[in-house]
Amino acid sequence: MEKRDGKFAGDDPFRIAERWLAEAEKTEPNDPNAIALSTVDDTGLPNVRMVLLKGVEADAFVFYTNYESAKAAELDSAGKAAFVMHWKSLRRQIRVRGLVTREDGETADAYYATRSLKSRLGAWASRQSQPLSSRGALMAEVAKVTATKGTNPPRPPFWGGFRITPLEIEFWADGEFRLHDRFVWRRQDLSADWSVTRLNP
Repeated sequence: MEKRDGKFAGDDPFRIAERWLAEAEKTEPNDPNAIALSTVDDTGLPNVRMVLLKGVEADAFVFYTNYESAKAAELDSAGKAAFVMHWKSLRRQIRVRGLVTREDGETADAYYATRSLKSRLGAWASRQSQPLSSRGALMAEVAKVTATKGTNPPRPPFWGGFRITPLEIEFWADGEFRLHDRFVWRRQDLSADWSVTRLNP
């Protein structure tokens, strides 16, 4: 197996991902933690949307959303998801495919508490993915929630996190003449060891 060095060096793909994200935070002008999250509905039709990654854990990637949203329904139903992080300034991307579980305990409570008050109230007010008659109706709901929940609202029971535990992680870096560098980490199941393979560009 070819020795991996430089930006691809390391024996733990999660630490490589953390390192790339930290580098992107210094160069990307907006939302370096944005991921394009892909799910499928119950007919197999794919869906993709941008969400913000909020944690790279020892064995998983974590983001938060409304559990009554379309994405949450699809994540719960399939139990699988994929995402890509792309950094134009670094000319790099990370692709992840894996299994999904909810994060709706103390970790979700702790993250929710770090959000701005307006974002916490907005989480209560928005019926994510449901039809909305007007922006005015949404703002009226925000005002109502503000009056009833006060300045320290608890985390809504319908809002929390999802943890994607990968079976596959690919690190891609731009190369001259479109001869890119790609290394994919794969494992058969969550208890298996990783194998690393260089891919053709």
